[in-house]
Amino acid sequence: MPERLPVVIAVINNKGGVGKTTTAVNLSAALAAPGHRVLLVDLDSQASASIWCGISRRNLRPSSASCLLDRYPIRRAIRPTSTPRLELLTGSLELANADVTLCSVRGREIALRKMLEKIRADYDFVLLDCPPSLSLLAINALMASDFLLVPVVPEPLSLDGLMNLLATVERVRSRMMMKTRLITLLITMIDPRRKIARELVERLRAQYRDRVFHTEIPWASALADAPAMRQHVLAFAPRSSSADAFRRLAGEVLQRLPAIRH
Repeated sequence: MPERLPVVIAVINNKGGVGKTTTAVNLSAALAAPGHRVLLVDLDSQASASIWCGISRRNLRPSSASCLLDRYPIRRAIRPTSTPRLELLTGSLELANADVTLCSVRGREIALRKMLEKIRADYDFVLLDCPPSLSLLAINALMASDFLLVPVVPEPLSLDGLMNLLATVERVRSRMMMKTRLITLLITMIDPRRKIARELVERLRAQYRDRVFHTEIPWASALADAPAMRQHVLAFAPRSSSADAFRRLAGEVLQRLPAIRH
């Protein structure tokens, strides 16, 4: 692996219900499987990624909010998971107030970047499961990341929202010292039996070309059932098409790293 790690990947979309947390949890596990050290940072006040990883709601604190808003030491807040080499910084309800708290902080757009610098040497990858909004917390994720991964469902309203999100990213890039060097789209929750879904996928690929991952994440019962068992799909159904898709996605992420490094 290149020496200048970790690579910080923000899994982001301002629209809910597009498979954002599903992608963050399962891609984290797939990247950890070959031996990489991975930190999953839950930045959503709903803490769905944390609960999926087996943390109960009453045990979410200390969380990413504790570190970001209350200066709790980040190394003391990070927890192991049942997956070797995958660790977790939980989300919690306090993140709902992050914009209000950060508003008066000097350098508020880079608070997350500064927080992550403290554990820079500990990981190969840091994945940020972002809130479904274009909040100040999401701007922090943009500013902290090397790599944006945008899950997209092949539905007309989702594609309209994608255009707004990418326009916002470009505005942030032009106004601030945004270090993100790679923006990729991941097609998720696809039902290949629906003709309109296939047509929208083709439209996405024609418009965004090499910014779209070759790997697609189809809707599958294994993905729907895994959170209830508090397991990522690679552990819950290791031989499923869903587990296979996330392994391929992890391989594509690794292939795209030179675009970040140069």
